[in-house]
Amino acid sequence: MGTPRQTVTVGTGPLSFAQVTAVARDGAGVRLGDDAFSALEKGRAVVEELASASTPTYGISTGFGALATRHIPPDLRAALQRSLVRSHAVGSGPEVEREVVRAMMLLRLSTLATGHTGVRAETAARLAALLSAGITPVVREYGSLGCSGDLAPLAHCALALMGEGEVRDASGTLMPAAEALAASGLRPAELHEKEGLALINGTDGMLAQLVLAVTDLRRLLTTLDIAAAMSVEALLGTDRAFAPDIQALRPHPGQAASAANLTAILAGSGVVASHRGPHCTRVQDAYSLRCSPQVHGAARDTVAHAATVAGRELAAAVDNPVVLHGDGRVASNGNFHGAPVAYVLDFLAIATADVASISERRTDRLLDTARSHGLPAFLADDPGVDSGYMIVQYTQAAVVAELKRLAAPASVDSIPTSAMAEDHVSMGWGAARKLRRAVDGLTRVVAIEILTAARALDLRAPLEPAAATRAVVALLRSLGAGGPGPDRYLAPEVDRAVALVGSGAVLDAVESVTGTLS
Repeated sequence: MGTPRQTVTVGTGPLSFAQVTAVARDGAGVRLGDDAFSALEKGRAVVEELASASTPTYGISTGFGALATRHIPPDLRAALQRSLVRSHAVGSGPEVEREVVRAMMLLRLSTLATGHTGVRAETAARLAALLSAGITPVVREYGSLGCSGDLAPLAHCALALMGEGEVRDASGTLMPAAEALAASGLRPAELHEKEGLALINGTDGMLAQLVLAVTDLRRLLTTLDIAAAMSVEALLGTDRAFAPDIQALRPHPGQAASAANLTAILAGSGVVASHRGPHCTRVQDAYSLRCSPQVHGAARDTVAHAATVAGRELAAAVDNPVVLHGDGRVASNGNFHGAPVAYVLDFLAIATADVASISERRTDRLLDTARSHGLPAFLADDPGVDSGYMIVQYTQAAVVAELKRLAAPASVDSIPTSAMAEDHVSMGWGAARKLRRAVDGLTRVVAIEILTAARALDLRAPLEPAAATRAVVALLRSLGAGGPGPDRYLAPEVDRAVALVGSGAVLDAVESVTGTLS
């Protein structure tokens, strides 16, 4: 990861999407703001006052969950917090991605910084230092039910803070947490009353993945408009259905934005102009072309709704019990339940599957001589001898089929836990994990449509594509995603196209011509 390129200050206000991605993906360092230290001191004062009282308070001087009825004496409370973290760090399966773990740690720190969890400033500062040092706890795929928050994933993070468990250092090397802390000049945290609970009782894992998915889907949906424009052009479709006055009759903002993008991308297309005259006998295009703004736009509006939910969650202080500064109370609550986040994660998986489906339908049209309006079968150089892009579409169809399976909602499930104390859970973590796979799948689907449409546009020569779509074709060709010709090993070309879509390079190439798209 190297030296952090910037530092994100965590205070009592909500983090932005850009700050989360800077820490998660760019290795930005983290520091606590002055307002955070003030809030932390206020919250801790409440906890320490209640810790010294004779009346038990949940999370401070009692057990947890179904064991909350036991009063824990002062000399065992530090052991209680350590035991809580150790017992809850029970994740299993493959490692969770580094960017997810870093985002999760940052979001937990953001909640701690509000002062509503009652942790000491020293403990919060240690978590910030762990992020700045690039030390990433090993978190496993399975273990969270999304209620009470993402307990197991966050427990693995807290365990590393204590100098236990496994981590990866800034270079990605796997090692014991104690060694990584020592190498970075950090001391393990010694947890006091309530701190173990505060470090693990939040929706930060599922929220981290929601923020990253929204960020990716915003870019992908604009790139999907590029793919659709290329297919419309290559299939001798019309841009007239995308006119603003037509779109205004159904005033969904995402639809209008998508249609405006399609119009901008296709501006000046010689291919589109070639069949605009009275000799054209086609009345209207197929749905996968003509309805692109409606489908892409619905997905855009879904992402906008998910971003609104994520924004509210970024402004939240999720913990149980929660410290209320105003009247010195520590109150039990249900804010850790992941339902608000789980629902939109599932909603996004549905939208992702559907836009991938319409993309695949456009790709299939490009390959079928009955519907491609003069293109060779499968865009092959010598159909029969060559298979062209026949099997590229198989790969795309396989991904789309997987995305449809991933669209089955996780949030409708609930398995009671903790001796029925936790008798309804959100499964939000599971929803987040499948959405990550869906976003990766959509990236591949969009890349294959772009790769296929680019070959089709080459085959429309001497007709000239629009300047924007021509820029995409040139980008693909410059990086070895070759044009028409005899059959060759295509997997590397698909991978290059996937990388160009995922990095935003395709979008950059188009916007260098059109300006910023919606």
